Amino acid sequence: MESPHKPKALSTNLFFLFLLLSTNLITLFLSATFYSSSSCSLSSAAITLIPSSGRDSSSTPPQPLRTTQSIASTDEEEDLPAEFIAFTSGQVLPFGFNTNFDSDKIYPPVGSSCSRFPEELRRFMSYEVNGSCPDDELLAQKLLLKGCEPLPRRRCRPATQNHCVEPYPLPESQWKTPPDSSVVWTAYTCKNYQCLIDRYIKQKGFDDCKDCFDLNGRERSRWSSSKTAPAGSLDFTIDEVLSLRAPGTVRIGLDIGGGVATFAVRMKERNVTVVTTSMNLNGPFNNFIASRGVIPMYVSISQRLPFFDNTMDIVHSMHVLSNWIPTTLLHFLVFDVYRVLRPGGIFWLDHFFCVGDELRDVYGPLIRSVGFRKVKWVVGRKLDRGEELREMYLSALLEKPLDNSW
Repeated sequence: MESPHKPKALSTNLFFLFLLLSTNLITLFLSATFYSSSSCSLSSAAITLIPSSGRDSSSTPPQPLRTTQSIASTDEEEDLPAEFIAFTSGQVLPFGFNTNFDSDKIYPPVGSSCSRFPEELRRFMSYEVNGSCPDDELLAQKLLLKGCEPLPRRRCRPATQNHCVEPYPLPESQWKTPPDSSVVWTAYTCKNYQCLIDRYIKQKGFDDCKDCFDLNGRERSRWSSSKTAPAGSLDFTIDEVLSLRAPGTVRIGLDIGGGVATFAVRMKERNVTVVTTSMNLNGPFNNFIASRGVIPMYVSISQRLPFFDNTMDIVHSMHVLSNWIPTTLLHFLVFDVYRVLRPGGIFWLDHFFCVGDELRDVYGPLIRSVGFRKVKWVVGRKLDRGEELREMYLSALLEKPLDNSW
């Protein structure tokens, strides 16, 4: 008797034959595609010849710029500058999948808010590749403060001084005003350091850290042991704070919004290395800090601190961390300070200011919620703008617990 299943068996065999042919074709296509993209033979799209701008082509011939394959841009990217897309697009790693990245691509970091300001971004990313960058420090800082942080990298050389000279040697450089030639002054109202020194007396209106550049004025006595402070004073000295720890155990630290880095200089005199974050708000703060022989870091208070967990011996901040910062952002920031401090590390909150009952109702509970142990906590009136404003100062030393810190 004939089996009723024979036709079904024939159709099944034809299906498997079709499946086999299809998978072989797909395999052939994929292998050809990946081989061509990963081989040492570069297609014309992978090589860009860019002339060496402003240089003698006979002595420095144009060099091929090898680029890796980038992710295809989306429709939303059409309004963004080409150089911004070139930098931020995911780039295929030349040697394929990397276990450290857990990916075969690398995505350069850039602030998420950059694309929210397309006009400013377009101006910032418009330049001749391999040439000179525009003199646009003010534009760059505005973008950064709007949240475009970190700023995208650029393939151009920054504006520099015309006749720069060697810096003063250490330790002379720590307390000597740098030469004017160490700064590109385009972005600032003042065009030399003497103008910055004089503005505390001559200039009306507000400017950030208005008297900071006068190293023979109030800067000379800040945090100094020679300055006698009454009991309960808001002004702690560096030696007083260092005495809370065994000698030599405070070695590295961070000063958030540190002006012209006098705190870092004082600590350097005591063999403690401190990095100072600062913006250039109508003054060349970062240039000035570097000229003094200490390390500037050009980041805003919104940026995650670029240090690993449990590494800093001390974090200091004077005036900057105060009630002008949105409360949620401040909460994140104080937790970030806690994160980078090592167990046993000290957070020196120096002259935090607020108004009326804010310390009791808002900022006291906020600070306590982070988990610090109070070492010293001094509250006083802030009277420099008038008693009627009811402004208050807090100076505190807060310790990250040595154990059970999470």
